[in-house]
Amino acid sequence: MKKLLPLILILFTTHLYADESSNIELKTTKVRNNIYMLEGVNGFAGGNLAVSVGEDGILIVDDLLASMSNKITQALSEIHSGSLRYILNTHWHGDHTGGNIHFSDDVSIIAHTNARKRLMEEQQGFFGVKPAQPKNAWPVITFDQSLTLYFNDETIRFLHYPNGHTDGDGIVIFMESNVAHLGDLLFTNVFPFVDLDSGGNVFSFIENIEKIISILPSDVKIIPGHGVLTDMEGLKNYHAMLVDTSSYVKNKVAQEIPLDEIKQEGLPDKWKSWGQGFIKEESWVTFIYQSIQH
Repeated sequence: MKKLLPLILILFTTHLYADESSNIELKTTKVRNNIYMLEGVNGFAGGNLAVSVGEDGILIVDDLLASMSNKITQALSEIHSGSLRYILNTHWHGDHTGGNIHFSDDVSIIAHTNARKRLMEEQQGFFGVKPAQPKNAWPVITFDQSLTLYFNDETIRFLHYPNGHTDGDGIVIFMESNVAHLGDLLFTNVFPFVDLDSGGNVFSFIENIEKIISILPSDVKIIPGHGVLTDMEGLKNYHAMLVDTSSYVKNKVAQEIPLDEIKQEGLPDKWKSWGQGFIKEESWVTFIYQSIQH
Protein backbone atom coordinates (compact mmCIF):
# COMPACT_ATOMS: atom_id res chain seq x y z
CA MET A 1 0.00 0.00 0.00
CA LYS A 2 2.81 2.44 0.87
CA LYS A 3 4.21 2.16 -2.66
CA LEU A 4 1.05 3.74 -4.04
CA LEU A 5 1.23 6.88 -1.95
CA PRO A 6 3.90 8.77 -3.90
CA LEU A 7 2.06 8.08 -7.15
CA ILE A 8 -1.36 9.49 -6.33
CA LEU A 9 -1.51 10.95 -2.84
CA ILE A 10 -0.31 14.37 -3.98
CA LEU A 11 -2.80 14.42 -6.86
CA PHE A 12 -5.75 13.55 -4.69
CA THR A 13 -4.95 15.81 -1.76
CA THR A 14 -4.46 18.74 -4.12
CA HIS A 15 -8.02 18.19 -5.33
CA LEU A 16 -9.33 17.40 -1.88
CA TYR A 17 -8.68 20.86 -0.54
CA ALA A 18 -9.70 22.80 -3.63
CA ASP A 19 -10.50 26.42 -2.82
CA GLU A 20 -14.09 27.49 -3.44
CA SER A 21 -12.86 30.64 -5.18
CA SER A 22 -11.51 28.41 -7.95
CA ASN A 23 -13.16 27.91 -11.32
CA ILE A 24 -14.97 24.73 -10.26
CA GLU A 25 -18.68 24.86 -11.04
CA LEU A 26 -21.58 22.46 -10.60
CA LYS A 27 -23.39 21.12 -13.64
CA THR A 28 -27.05 20.22 -13.08
CA THR A 29 -28.61 17.39 -15.11
CA LYS A 30 -32.24 16.31 -14.85
CA VAL A 31 -32.04 12.53 -14.70
CA ARG A 32 -35.70 11.51 -14.56
CA ASN A 33 -38.88 12.94 -12.99
CA ASN A 34 -37.86 14.96 -9.91
CA ILE A 35 -34.35 13.49 -9.64
CA TYR A 36 -31.30 15.54 -10.60
CA MET A 37 -27.54 15.01 -10.67
CA LEU A 38 -24.92 17.62 -9.69
CA GLU A 39 -21.36 17.08 -10.90
CA GLY A 40 -18.25 19.21 -10.77
CA VAL A 41 -16.81 20.76 -13.93
CA ASN A 42 -13.53 22.65 -14.43
CA GLY A 43 -11.95 20.75 -11.55
CA PHE A 44 -12.55 18.22 -8.81
CA ALA A 45 -15.63 19.01 -6.66
CA GLY A 46 -15.99 15.59 -5.07
CA GLY A 47 -18.31 12.69 -5.80
CA ASN A 48 -21.48 13.16 -7.83
CA LEU A 49 -24.53 14.36 -5.93
CA ALA A 50 -28.12 13.16 -6.45
CA VAL A 51 -31.07 15.46 -5.68
CA SER A 52 -34.74 14.69 -5.03
CA VAL A 53 -37.10 17.69 -5.02
CA GLY A 54 -40.82 18.03 -4.40
CA GLU A 55 -43.54 19.04 -1.96
CA ASP A 56 -41.64 17.53 0.98
CA GLY A 57 -38.52 19.59 0.24
CA ILE A 58 -35.08 18.49 -0.89
CA LEU A 59 -33.06 15.33 -0.25
CA ILE A 60 -29.51 14.88 -1.49
CA VAL A 61 -27.20 11.89 -1.78
CA ASP A 62 -23.65 12.92 -0.78
CA ASP A 63 -22.45 16.51 -0.44
CA LEU A 64 -19.07 16.80 -2.18
CA LEU A 65 -16.00 18.52 -0.74
CA ALA A 66 -16.43 21.03 2.08
CA SER A 67 -15.32 23.81 -0.25
CA MET A 68 -18.35 23.23 -2.49
CA SER A 69 -21.09 23.75 0.13
CA ASN A 70 -22.09 27.27 -0.91
CA LYS A 71 -22.17 26.23 -4.54
CA ILE A 72 -24.39 23.27 -3.64
CA THR A 73 -26.78 25.66 -1.88
CA GLN A 74 -26.89 27.88 -4.95
CA ALA A 75 -27.45 24.95 -7.32
CA LEU A 76 -30.26 23.56 -5.16
CA SER A 77 -31.99 26.95 -5.05
CA GLU A 78 -31.99 27.01 -8.84
CA ILE A 79 -33.69 23.60 -8.95
CA HIS A 80 -36.30 24.06 -6.20
CA SER A 81 -37.41 26.57 -3.59
CA GLY A 82 -37.89 24.01 -0.82
CA SER A 83 -35.66 23.38 2.19
CA LEU A 84 -32.93 20.75 2.34
CA ARG A 85 -34.13 18.11 4.81
CA TYR A 86 -32.04 14.96 4.35
CA ILE A 87 -28.49 14.04 3.33
CA LEU A 88 -27.63 10.41 2.59
CA ASN A 89 -23.89 9.64 2.75
CA THR A 90 -22.94 6.68 0.54
CA HIS A 91 -19.71 6.21 2.57
CA TRP A 92 -17.32 8.17 4.79
CA HIS A 93 -14.77 9.67 2.39
CA GLY A 94 -14.42 13.44 2.52
CA ASP A 95 -15.23 14.02 -1.14
CA HIS A 96 -18.72 12.66 -0.37
CA THR A 97 -19.22 13.95 3.19
CA GLY A 98 -17.38 17.27 3.13
CA GLY A 99 -20.59 19.29 3.30
CA ASN A 100 -21.95 17.49 6.38
CA ILE A 101 -20.69 20.16 8.78
CA HIS A 102 -22.06 23.02 6.69
CA PHE A 103 -25.56 21.57 6.34
CA SER A 104 -25.98 19.65 9.59
CA ASP A 105 -27.82 22.34 11.59
CA ASP A 106 -30.85 22.08 9.33
CA VAL A 107 -30.90 18.50 8.05
CA SER A 108 -30.84 14.87 9.14
CA ILE A 109 -27.77 13.00 7.90
CA ILE A 110 -28.17 9.27 7.24
CA ALA A 111 -25.47 6.66 6.57
CA HIS A 112 -24.43 3.09 7.22
CA THR A 113 -23.29 2.37 10.78
CA ASN A 114 -19.66 1.87 9.70
CA ALA A 115 -19.59 5.17 7.80
CA ARG A 116 -20.62 7.00 10.98
CA LYS A 117 -17.96 5.14 12.99
CA ARG A 118 -15.23 6.13 10.55
CA LEU A 119 -16.28 9.79 10.61
CA MET A 120 -16.14 9.68 14.40
CA GLU A 121 -12.60 8.30 14.58
CA GLU A 122 -9.17 9.07 13.16
CA GLN A 123 -8.52 7.11 10.00
CA GLN A 124 -5.09 5.98 8.80
CA GLY A 125 -4.56 4.50 5.37
CA PHE A 126 -4.26 5.23 1.69
CA PHE A 127 -4.45 9.02 2.04
CA GLY A 128 -2.43 9.26 5.22
CA VAL A 129 -3.98 10.28 8.54
CA LYS A 130 -7.50 11.72 8.49
CA PRO A 131 -8.61 13.22 11.80
CA ALA A 132 -11.94 12.43 13.40
CA GLN A 133 -14.66 14.76 12.13
CA PRO A 134 -16.51 17.18 14.43
CA LYS A 135 -19.70 15.85 16.00
CA ASN A 136 -21.95 17.89 13.73
CA ALA A 137 -20.53 16.00 10.74
CA TRP A 138 -21.69 12.64 12.09
CA PRO A 139 -24.82 10.99 10.68
CA VAL A 140 -27.69 11.05 13.19
CA ILE A 141 -29.54 8.10 11.63
CA THR A 142 -27.76 4.85 10.74
CA PHE A 143 -28.70 1.45 9.37
CA ASP A 144 -27.03 -1.95 9.10
CA GLN A 145 -28.67 -3.65 6.11
CA SER A 146 -31.33 -1.39 4.61
CA LEU A 147 -33.45 1.66 5.24
CA THR A 148 -36.50 3.06 3.47
CA LEU A 149 -37.59 6.69 3.24
CA TYR A 150 -40.87 7.95 1.82
CA PHE A 151 -40.19 11.42 0.50
CA ASN A 152 -41.53 13.50 -2.41
CA ASP A 153 -43.92 10.71 -3.42
CA GLU A 154 -40.89 8.48 -3.84
CA THR A 155 -39.90 5.24 -2.13
CA ILE A 156 -36.19 5.66 -1.47
CA ARG A 157 -34.23 2.51 -0.65
CA PHE A 158 -30.83 2.83 1.03
CA LEU A 159 -29.05 -0.54 0.79
CA HIS A 160 -25.73 -1.69 2.26
CA TYR A 161 -23.27 -3.72 0.21
CA PRO A 162 -20.36 -4.75 2.46
CA ASN A 163 -16.60 -4.53 1.98
CA GLY A 164 -16.48 -3.35 -1.60
CA HIS A 165 -15.22 0.23 -1.82
CA THR A 166 -15.29 0.49 2.00
CA ASP A 167 -17.02 -1.37 4.82
CA GLY A 168 -19.75 1.27 4.99
CA ASP A 169 -21.01 1.52 1.41
CA GLY A 170 -24.64 2.21 0.63
CA ILE A 171 -26.45 2.62 -2.67
CA VAL A 172 -29.63 4.67 -3.05
CA ILE A 173 -32.51 3.67 -5.30
CA PHE A 174 -35.35 6.05 -6.15
CA MET A 175 -37.92 3.39 -6.88
CA GLU A 176 -40.67 5.28 -8.70
CA SER A 177 -38.24 7.33 -10.79
CA ASN A 178 -36.08 4.27 -11.53
CA VAL A 179 -32.83 6.05 -10.72
CA ALA A 180 -29.96 4.68 -8.63
CA HIS A 181 -26.93 6.37 -7.06
CA LEU A 182 -24.19 3.76 -6.55
CA GLY A 183 -21.69 5.88 -4.65
CA ASP A 184 -18.10 4.82 -5.19
CA LEU A 185 -19.05 1.30 -6.13
CA LEU A 186 -19.13 2.84 -9.61
CA PHE A 187 -16.52 4.97 -11.36
CA THR A 188 -17.80 5.33 -14.93
CA ASN A 189 -15.41 3.94 -17.57
CA VAL A 190 -12.32 4.06 -15.32
CA PHE A 191 -10.70 1.81 -12.73
CA PRO A 192 -12.23 2.33 -9.27
CA PHE A 193 -10.52 3.16 -6.01
CA VAL A 194 -10.83 0.29 -3.51
CA ASP A 195 -10.04 1.44 0.02
CA LEU A 196 -8.49 -1.67 1.54
CA ASP A 197 -7.68 0.25 4.71
CA SER A 198 -11.39 0.95 5.18
CA GLY A 199 -12.50 -2.64 4.67
CA GLY A 200 -12.70 -2.63 0.88
CA ASN A 201 -11.78 -5.61 -1.29
CA VAL A 202 -11.82 -6.05 -5.06
CA PHE A 203 -13.51 -9.46 -4.97
CA SER A 204 -16.27 -8.37 -2.60
CA PHE A 205 -16.59 -5.30 -4.82
CA ILE A 206 -17.27 -7.56 -7.82
CA GLU A 207 -19.83 -9.62 -5.90
CA ASN A 208 -21.61 -6.43 -4.90
CA ILE A 209 -21.83 -5.20 -8.48
CA GLU A 210 -23.23 -8.56 -9.54
CA LYS A 211 -25.93 -8.32 -6.87
CA ILE A 212 -26.75 -4.74 -7.81
CA ILE A 213 -27.13 -5.68 -11.48
CA SER A 214 -29.54 -8.44 -10.45
CA ILE A 215 -31.90 -6.08 -8.58
CA LEU A 216 -31.95 -3.03 -10.85
CA PRO A 217 -34.39 -2.75 -13.76
CA SER A 218 -32.89 -2.91 -17.24
CA ASP A 219 -33.94 0.68 -18.03
CA VAL A 220 -32.53 2.22 -14.83
CA LYS A 221 -30.59 5.49 -14.93
CA ILE A 222 -27.42 5.24 -12.84
CA ILE A 223 -25.55 8.04 -11.10
CA PRO A 224 -21.96 6.96 -10.36
CA GLY A 225 -19.83 8.13 -7.48
CA HIS A 226 -17.51 9.62 -10.09
CA GLY A 227 -17.94 10.00 -13.83
CA VAL A 228 -20.79 10.55 -16.23
CA LEU A 229 -24.40 9.45 -15.87
CA THR A 230 -24.81 5.90 -17.17
CA ASP A 231 -27.23 2.98 -17.53
CA MET A 232 -27.40 -0.80 -17.21
CA GLU A 233 -25.24 -1.33 -20.30
CA GLY A 234 -22.55 0.88 -18.79
CA LEU A 235 -22.77 -0.97 -15.47
CA LYS A 236 -22.47 -4.36 -17.16
CA ASN A 237 -19.43 -3.21 -19.15
CA TYR A 238 -17.88 -1.99 -15.89
CA HIS A 239 -18.60 -5.38 -14.32
CA ALA A 240 -16.95 -7.14 -17.27
CA MET A 241 -13.82 -5.05 -16.71
CA LEU A 242 -13.76 -5.90 -13.00
CA VAL A 243 -14.12 -9.63 -13.68
CA ASP A 244 -11.66 -9.80 -16.56
CA THR A 245 -8.87 -7.77 -14.99
CA SER A 246 -9.15 -9.41 -11.57
CA SER A 247 -9.13 -12.89 -13.14
CA TYR A 248 -6.07 -11.93 -15.16
CA VAL A 249 -4.14 -10.85 -12.07
CA LYS A 250 -5.39 -13.81 -10.04
CA ASN A 251 -4.06 -16.21 -12.68
CA LYS A 252 -0.67 -14.49 -12.62
CA VAL A 253 -0.53 -14.77 -8.83
CA ALA A 254 -1.38 -18.47 -9.09
CA GLN A 255 1.70 -18.81 -11.32
CA GLU A 256 3.73 -17.14 -8.54
CA ILE A 257 4.60 -14.16 -10.71
CA PRO A 258 5.70 -11.20 -8.53
CA LEU A 259 3.59 -8.03 -8.40
CA ASP A 260 6.23 -5.89 -10.08
CA GLU A 261 6.34 -8.24 -13.07
CA ILE A 262 2.54 -8.27 -13.34
CA LYS A 263 2.48 -4.48 -13.36
CA GLN A 264 5.28 -4.31 -15.91
CA GLU A 265 3.48 -6.74 -18.23
CA GLY A 266 0.23 -4.83 -17.81
CA LEU A 267 -3.42 -5.72 -18.30
CA PRO A 268 -5.11 -6.93 -21.51
CA ASP A 269 -5.15 -4.19 -24.17
CA LYS A 270 -8.96 -3.89 -24.20
CA TRP A 271 -8.87 -2.32 -20.72
CA LYS A 272 -5.93 0.08 -21.22
CA SER A 273 -8.18 3.12 -21.67
CA TRP A 274 -9.69 2.56 -18.21
CA GLY A 275 -6.44 3.78 -16.66
CA GLN A 276 -7.10 7.38 -17.72
CA GLY A 277 -8.90 8.23 -14.48
CA PHE A 278 -7.72 8.86 -10.93
CA ILE A 279 -6.61 5.22 -10.51
CA LYS A 280 -3.96 4.21 -13.03
CA GLU A 281 -3.39 0.70 -14.35
CA GLU A 282 -0.53 -0.14 -11.99
CA SER A 283 -2.57 0.99 -8.98
CA TRP A 284 -5.55 -1.11 -10.07
CA VAL A 285 -3.32 -4.18 -10.48
CA THR A 286 -1.98 -3.55 -6.98
CA PHE A 287 -5.49 -3.33 -5.51
CA ILE A 288 -6.34 -6.70 -7.05
CA TYR A 289 -3.07 -8.25 -5.86
CA GLN A 290 -3.53 -6.97 -2.32
CA SER A 291 -7.16 -8.12 -2.25
CA ILE A 292 -5.98 -11.64 -3.02
CA GLN A 293 -3.68 -11.48 0.00
CA HIS A 294 -6.54 -10.50 2.36
